[in-house]
Amino acid sequence: MRVANPNGSPDQGRSTALYEAILRLDDLEECIRFFDDLCAVTELRTLEQRYDVASCLLQGKVYSEIRRETGASSATVSRVNRMLNYGTGSVAASVRYDLQHKAADEDESSRSEE
Repeated sequence: MRVANPNGSPDQGRSTALYEAILRLDDLEECIRFFDDLCAVTELRTLEQRYDVASCLLQGKVYSEIRRETGASSATVSRVNRMLNYGTGSVAASVRYDLQHKAADEDESSRSEE
């Protein structure tokens, strides 16, 4: 299926087949295998790094700390920051969800150790 490009350009539009396939994946392991088949290792590491940078930015970390933790260049940190501020908000919502659930899991784990 094709849908219009989000920027309204008159070309063929965007194929949604990839996104529909992703939605059909059942679990983390299947998702990892799918992307391992689809992407080059460098492409995956770039996407993973950008997601990690977004997490750091949303935690309020400074650029130098983010660069040290993730290995990302200052240009990448800046690019991700721009995406968080002016993008669709989808990545930010996903990262915030992850951070909230990680904090809840850590709280539950520390309570069970007591």
